[in-house]
Amino acid sequence: MERVLTTPIAEGEARALRAGDVFYLTGLLITARDEAHRKALERGAPLPLEGLAIFHCGPVVQRKGDSWEVVAAGPTTSARMELFEAEFLRRFRPRVIVGKGGMGEKTLQALAEVGAVYAHFTGGAGVLAAQAIRRVRDVFWLEELGIPEAIWVFEVERFGPLVVAMDAHGRSLYKDLSAQVERNLEAIRARIRGT
Repeated sequence: MERVLTTPIAEGEARALRAGDVFYLTGLLITARDEAHRKALERGAPLPLEGLAIFHCGPVVQRKGDSWEVVAAGPTTSARMELFEAEFLRRFRPRVIVGKGGMGEKTLQALAEVGAVYAHFTGGAGVLAAQAIRRVRDVFWLEELGIPEAIWVFEVERFGPLVVAMDAHGRSLYKDLSAQVERNLEAIRARIRGT
């Protein structure tokens, strides 16, 4: 069965997700890269974020009259936000963080604390992502931060597929993969040594 989560997402819904689960997102998706994270933590978020999904993304947009059209919206590398993400999660309580490449231990702990997940979206699929964006509802800090770093508020329908890569139970597919790679390397070293 295909799982679709609709914002605002309740804490229990986020905690029910497990690493490896696949889902789609409908509702509000908010972009925030490192400068937007920093600014929100310093000044407060420009809109309530509890229960919403945050997307590590610098979209490609073009103005169409009085509105915006999203041309592409691929994920940016999430590790850039590790410095801010734990505090951001605790303060604003989004339920889903979307990005690529994973995040660190501090974020993993904060996900467990607040009941949220980190979901992986495939890099290089920005046009696919844009197809799920029904409209740009708002944009904040555009003049100050520029298009890639501004906070964009998207209305999305079946945005995904998203893979839960870090869950609210302390499991990270990135850590699992790293441990498996280390076991494989040790087995290769042992064969080379002839043991």
